[in-house]
Amino acid sequence: MTTPLASRLSPLAFGKVAVLMGGQSAEREISLMSGKKVLEALQNAGVDARAFDPAERQVFELKKEGFDRVFIALHGRYGEDGTVQGALELLGIPYTGSGVMASALCMDKVRTKLVWLGSGLPTPRYEVIRTDSNWTDVAARLGLPLIVKPAREGSTLGLTKVAKTTDLRTAFDNATRYDPLVLAEEFVEGDELTAGFLGEQPLPLIRIEAPQGNYDYQNKYFGDETRYFCPCGLPADQERSIQVLVMRSVEALGCSGWGRADLIRRHDGTVSLLEMNTSPGMTGHSLVPMAARVAGISFEQLVLRILELAHVG
Repeated sequence: MTTPLASRLSPLAFGKVAVLMGGQSAEREISLMSGKKVLEALQNAGVDARAFDPAERQVFELKKEGFDRVFIALHGRYGEDGTVQGALELLGIPYTGSGVMASALCMDKVRTKLVWLGSGLPTPRYEVIRTDSNWTDVAARLGLPLIVKPAREGSTLGLTKVAKTTDLRTAFDNATRYDPLVLAEEFVEGDELTAGFLGEQPLPLIRIEAPQGNYDYQNKYFGDETRYFCPCGLPADQERSIQVLVMRSVEALGCSGWGRADLIRRHDGTVSLLEMNTSPGMTGHSLVPMAARVAGISFEQLVLRILELAHVG
């Protein structure tokens, strides 16, 4: 099915393409899963695509080996945080996804919130917590339950939902295993939504129902009990208003190419932005491919379109 979001380029026009996968982050396992799916789809479409793991090879070899474009299927640090993006810009090789600034900004949940709040966009209340934080005061200000998570990690790694003040220090220690910068965030009850975008176009919303409301690492990537609803079940005008909000958040952060915002829709209909992903998963459980499929875009068409949007600087 041909759609306005599908790639208009011949697979041969992309030249020699490196699919960056693996890397050094805590999300290496998921990145390898994403990368293999992307690589297979590109090769099946007729693209000269090769796997490239920056944890095993130096990035400058991309230039030496004559790669024309890079599809970034890395997740987390050293792949989604602006570091690889900066290296690729120095090498002059077009790459998929957001640029250096937006990638670095979105990897840091605290700075993301600062930009959203400064732009008048809704996001749950939060504060940065430290070893010497007064846990009783934190709980009083944000309420219980609350969420504790590392500021610069993804895939819910290091995240804890805290119901008792006495558990805050343990949750903080768990988060610091992944990042010294930790935030406590107001827990917002409601429907969990995710909203992908491709270029300047939003994709259909997905509503997520995880077991006991626990959309953690296991339920995201390996379990089969999480339920996904796309279409999400909202009236068209309400879905559109959320998509408009998401694209405003994309613009505020300077994102480009493709990505995915995570949100909560409260029972009163108001929405809060949780975080922005500039290199979302592309596994069998991943959400952007799911939304794209509902929009009439196959996985193969999706990866070709993302590759078409690759840029330098």
